Amino acid sequence: MSLSVGIVGLPNVGKSTLFNALIQSAKAAAANYPFCTIEPNSGTVEVPDERLYELAKLERSRKVVPAFVEFVDIAGLVRGANKGEGLGNQFLAHIREVDAIAMVLRCFENQQIVHVEGKVDPIQDAQIIDLELIAKDLETLQKRKEKAQKTAKLGDKLSKLELEIIQRLETYLEKMVPLRAVIRELSEEEINFAKRAVFLLSIKPILFVANVDEKALESGNEHSQRVFEYARSQGAPAVSVCAKLEEELIGLEKSEREQILSAYGLEKPGLDRLIREAFNLLGLVSFFTAGEKETRAWTIVSGTKAPQAAGKIHSDFERGFIAAEVINFQELIKAGGIAKAKELGLLRLEGRDYVIKDGDVVHFRFNV
Repeated sequence: MSLSVGIVGLPNVGKSTLFNALIQSAKAAAANYPFCTIEPNSGTVEVPDERLYELAKLERSRKVVPAFVEFVDIAGLVRGANKGEGLGNQFLAHIREVDAIAMVLRCFENQQIVHVEGKVDPIQDAQIIDLELIAKDLETLQKRKEKAQKTAKLGDKLSKLELEIIQRLETYLEKMVPLRAVIRELSEEEINFAKRAVFLLSIKPILFVANVDEKALESGNEHSQRVFEYARSQGAPAVSVCAKLEEELIGLEKSEREQILSAYGLEKPGLDRLIREAFNLLGLVSFFTAGEKETRAWTIVSGTKAPQAAGKIHSDFERGFIAAEVINFQELIKAGGIAKAKELGLLRLEGRDYVIKDGDVVHFRFNV
């Protein structure tokens, strides 16, 4: 599954520090000056899922293979990016290549770390980024419109339809509204055009990340509260993390990490929530296969049917698909394992039209 989440934000908001913590290394440079990151860094990160390890323990598996999600650390953006200011053209091109956006917003005060806008205002930062994405989208649509107008004059019906779609999308963008905020108002045809025909930026799903200091970890602060309110207004998820603390936890023993987190009133790292939200943002779910040899989480797009899910394991499974033996994780745990669930007749036999659900434990029957 080659879907990815781009970490974006203004310079010096903690993007690279957060990325370092995510991939548990110092792969991405982090420093107190704008445009420290130029070329995007990328890394795959394990998706935290306690169900996987509980299932492996139950089945006494020798090996555990989790699901992963890819993060890309993208250069900081400044006003005028759509006109090439700063590293604008590179920034916007790299956003086009990812499937979702994690927008890091500075929610901490620190006079030692410069802010390109001169003050800490996470909502203004978010609006700057959105305005740049919208401006680029309008430019993209204008170019597409010019081409469509030429062929429409020759009587091409598809071009006429395309012009109507472009006009409807421009109506929102000209009001400075990102398309993701009004996606429920768009038709399936308009969404497909925006996502797959012209690859618009403001329609990409977004996760707002409030980067706070240690003092605001437990209950937040004025800045992070505003971020959560802003996210709700856009129908988007939001998480709060302290990127600096998360990076400092790299390399520590589990007991040391737990002790430090406990001191801040936390049970788990903020990164766990961020990764899980990013995974959901991409529209992904996990199903499990389990046995003595291995317990594994398989990543599929939500809505995937059984034969295509089987194909994630091996193409022969999809080609020769007969049926899927399915039980949900919670039912399996209550039963006490796969063998016991079979004895109790709890495994359901599902056919080609069955849509695999998140948390399903599956055994595929096939014949090639």
